Amino acid sequence: MPDFWTSSGYRLLTPGSDGRLAVTDDYLRSYLLRPELAPVPESCAAELALHDALLATPRRDVPPPELAALADADVRENYAIWLRFRSRLAGAASLEAAYTALFRGDGVDVPPLFVAQMTQVLLRHILTADASPMEARAAEMLFRPQRIAVLEDGGVMAADETTVDLYSTTGGFGSLGELLAQNKTPRREIELDVLDADNAAQYWERDERHDFSISINRGRPALDALCRVLERWVRHFLGVEVTIKHERAIDDARWVWHVGLDAEASALLNDLYNKADIDEARQKRLLCLFRLEFKDSADMRPAIAGRPVYLAMAMDDQQRLKLKPQNLLLNLPLARTQ
Repeated sequence: MPDFWTSSGYRLLTPGSDGRLAVTDDYLRSYLLRPELAPVPESCAAELALHDALLATPRRDVPPPELAALADADVRENYAIWLRFRSRLAGAASLEAAYTALFRGDGVDVPPLFVAQMTQVLLRHILTADASPMEARAAEMLFRPQRIAVLEDGGVMAADETTVDLYSTTGGFGSLGELLAQNKTPRREIELDVLDADNAAQYWERDERHDFSISINRGRPALDALCRVLERWVRHFLGVEVTIKHERAIDDARWVWHVGLDAEASALLNDLYNKADIDEARQKRLLCLFRLEFKDSADMRPAIAGRPVYLAMAMDDQQRLKLKPQNLLLNLPLARTQ
């Protein structure tokens, strides 16, 4: 299997003896090369000097007067955001520790883009060289929002939201496509390929294009692959073994615990648990239900040991799916504090 998601920066990190990722200077430097921080011809002398100094020593202190000397207010703000993020990374024992710490306390204080990038690089580490193309594509759902299409035959398809938006604007032809759209010139209709067993190997050639759609109907390979990815995610972070399977419905008189994999699903599960009335339109947003079971019931809170945990994912009213894999790290009924 070829390397994949190379732009994530995974190769800039160093796995420790405990399997956790150590944050390196090169990983910190990679953020300085992003468009938000990379100098432009209009950059002032103070900005150029700061950028050069941080490239040389990514962990150096930046006193407030040095930051205030930057002429562009947007650049000052970007550096302040990055310095706060750098502090989180450099102050944690591992990237995993920095990631989980983001969601504890007073709330996430870094841009969603940084959270998505961390999720991707951690998934790249967790998937290892054993990942199948379907597992890698399913894992994309955990750090890239999806656009959901419900077909007339009952099929439910997930496609990368950014890719769908790009094609809807440009037809896949970049700025030329946007110009044609503005002039209402007829464009060739483009459909995203559906990843399946026949074309799975092509994923490794297109892993950073995010242009494969997948079927997330019950019993389809993508949903099984997502279950395997989530199992690995829990094992890596929490050190417990779980099995996750998709369910048709929750028919359990002793339902005691649930976790939504996104905000919509969390609200829906809460209302279902409390037997609240849910209108038909909202019910249709529920895409999948899952049953999570701990292989060792001793890993669970004693009061509910041996009971299943129900999971769900749901799209919003704009047919977007925005999964939050951190929910599994924060809300499972563990016997011990992680």
